[in-house]
Amino acid sequence: MIVQPQPPTAPLARAAIDRAAGERTREGLLDEARADPTTRVLVVKGDAAPLEPRTDDSDAPRLRLVAVGDVSGAPAWAFLGRAEDGAAVLLAAFPETADDPVVAPGGWGRLRVVGGDLDAADAGLFVEGLALARWLVDEPFCSACGTRAEVRQAGWSRVCPECGREHFPRTDPAIIVAVMSVDGERLLLGSNAMWGQDRYSCFAGFVEAGESLEAAVTREIAEESGIRVAAMTYRGSQSWPYPRSLMLGFRAQAEDDDDARADGEEIVQIRWFTRDEIGAAFAGESEVTLPGTASIAHALIRDWHEGR
Repeated sequence: MIVQPQPPTAPLARAAIDRAAGERTREGLLDEARADPTTRVLVVKGDAAPLEPRTDDSDAPRLRLVAVGDVSGAPAWAFLGRAEDGAAVLLAAFPETADDPVVAPGGWGRLRVVGGDLDAADAGLFVEGLALARWLVDEPFCSACGTRAEVRQAGWSRVCPECGREHFPRTDPAIIVAVMSVDGERLLLGSNAMWGQDRYSCFAGFVEAGESLEAAVTREIAEESGIRVAAMTYRGSQSWPYPRSLMLGFRAQAEDDDDARADGEEIVQIRWFTRDEIGAAFAGESEVTLPGTASIAHALIRDWHEGR
């Protein structure tokens, strides 16, 4: 079995901000940053952030970072890091149901929709902010005793005042795999039972307790498609905070193309695609719908289609 790390190609793996993690334990960091007029704030409401029109000729979206004083309401605050000029970048996290806390000239963009079109700095900042925001907003209580926990480390941990348990944002590893035919000239994709007709993507699943990534790839592919894996190559990873996954991308080669079959439960259809068929789907010249540009599945499929 071959496992060869490759440079990450996933759109949300492009990080440019300095997280400055060593500063998080400094007492008063958030208060100091909120009082500094140079501080910039990423506002996240649910899974969306405010956008602004670009000043150049590009149609690509751009995150709107605001001053602390521009944020209304009572957000959960956290320290995301330092911009290139040294200014602090904070997170202001709100639940989906909150009123809009800032003006968004370009509307509100969801990560899964706009993430693939953002530049590297904005993509990295958005995925970091959303992953942390979901934890801050959705999990305020101690999982051991149910007491509301106190935020520490500038938003990156919680401590329960009742039982003393310390909590950190959770990350769940999941593998996602583009399966090639024996000769490498076709790609096997599946259609999930929860999707609409003619929507296809790579095969994916969570890594189980006590399981290696390689074993998870082999098991998930066999369960969902009937394919036995002859070889696999690691292609890169990205965070996918829906709600808290770390997607680890692989390309695998089938041992026998004729073994392909849908499991009939989670995956209701599977299909071998040629490069021409994938190209037509990317160009919008086919009835087939492929994953959006923010997903690592899109990157895995495009990598194979372009021969990388």
